[in-house]
Amino acid sequence: MYLPSHFAETRTEVLHRLIRENALGVLVSTSPAGLRADHLPFLFNADAQTPGVLLAHVARANSLWREVADGDPVLVVFRGAEGYVSPNWYPGKHDTHKRVPTWNYEAVHAHGTIHVHEDEKFLRGVVGRLTRQHEAAQPKPWKMSDAPADYLGDQLGKIVGIEIRISRLEGKRKLNQHHELRDRQGAIEGLNTAGNHALAQAMRDVV
Repeated sequence: MYLPSHFAETRTEVLHRLIRENALGVLVSTSPAGLRADHLPFLFNADAQTPGVLLAHVARANSLWREVADGDPVLVVFRGAEGYVSPNWYPGKHDTHKRVPTWNYEAVHAHGTIHVHEDEKFLRGVVGRLTRQHEAAQPKPWKMSDAPADYLGDQLGKIVGIEIRISRLEGKRKLNQHHELRDRQGAIEGLNTAGNHALAQAMRDVV
């Protein structure tokens, strides 16, 4: 992606946080018909020393797992806070009128290779961990053992596991870093007024 140096995010802890907080990734792969994109919730395993691994599953009816070969290169795109920024929010606009609209956003590109898993142990692990992660905030979290064993076994037979071994992470946070401080603060105020508190906070983090 186009990545001016002032928008580049290279801090491992920030890239990892953006992936974990925005679990729905877009898996871009190559099929016989050309490029394809699949939207999947991912688990992310990594530490500060390694690029990490992404885990997910797809429906067995999804042709993705048949169309890729083991080790094929893929890209997974994660998006964080994003939104429109009006030039009217910049104090500098009212002085010179030399300001234009823009769209601010956070994104992480995970480059790696894809590997398919059909064994039940792998699938149970992925589904169990996804469930624990996303049910954690529920008053009474659902767990796999809540479902009848035969029903759960049937459902696991209808999915296929996906593993992405990450080779590198590329991060971009386009948050008005190249603007003067008063314009950045004006945009933060405008976003908060408009209700986009997530993007306002992301911009505040880099001021």
